[in-house]
Amino acid sequence: MLAQLSDLHLRPGDPGSVVKVQRAVSAVAAMETPPDAVLVSGDVADVPEPEVYARARELLEAAGLPLLVIPGNHDDRDLLVAAFGPLPAAATAGELRVVTADTSRPGRADGRLEEADLEQLDAELARDTHTPTVLAMHHPPVLTGLRALDAIGLPAGDRAALHRLLDRHPQVHTVACGHVHRTMTTALGRAAVLICPGVSSQLRLDLRPADDLPIELADEPSGIALHVLVDGGVRSHVVTLPDV
Repeated sequence: MLAQLSDLHLRPGDPGSVVKVQRAVSAVAAMETPPDAVLVSGDVADVPEPEVYARARELLEAAGLPLLVIPGNHDDRDLLVAAFGPLPAAATAGELRVVTADTSRPGRADGRLEEADLEQLDAELARDTHTPTVLAMHHPPVLTGLRALDAIGLPAGDRAALHRLLDRHPQVHTVACGHVHRTMTTALGRAAVLICPGVSSQLRLDLRPADDLPIELADEPSGIALHVLVDGGVRSHVVTLPDV
């Protein structure tokens, strides 16, 4: 079983952001069936500074589980790697295989999956075509209907290229991502897509068809996700966290 935390947005000098991460880690640690690993799907830091990543590692290691941490658009990739080690192309979480894709772009909010990234991902998936696999990334590979978030997502060409790639790899049951600070489910071909809620905050659900809408916070509970293999397929559950 794989536990997923996303969008921690730890901030220097903000004890509230620390408490929210502690709450999420405590929920994972208290599970009757312990997960095999913890995925953090990006935006570990709100302001990327070395001490923020050091503190994040300290907080996340309290779960006592292997960590798989990928960068988001708020992160500094080099600082994240310095704190957590190199981003592995693949890892295991019990009976699941977890393959990662780095969609972050230094200094930018939007993401990319360039041709070299897709080739590397294709090669990694080809190494094991049998084990049920979760593909972990920060930016969702789909449009959400939230115009402000879609504007800083993956471009259409990258989404289409990933769709074609996953059609060649049916062992990828689920794409687990973040970035949107809301729970959303859809599919990309045969693969399910689960957008994990944020640990730090949730964003307002605004589906108006306008391109100049602001990104606003919502007074809604945070959450985490669990991905578990059941009857040969991946099942994803969202766990709501108690108020801080």
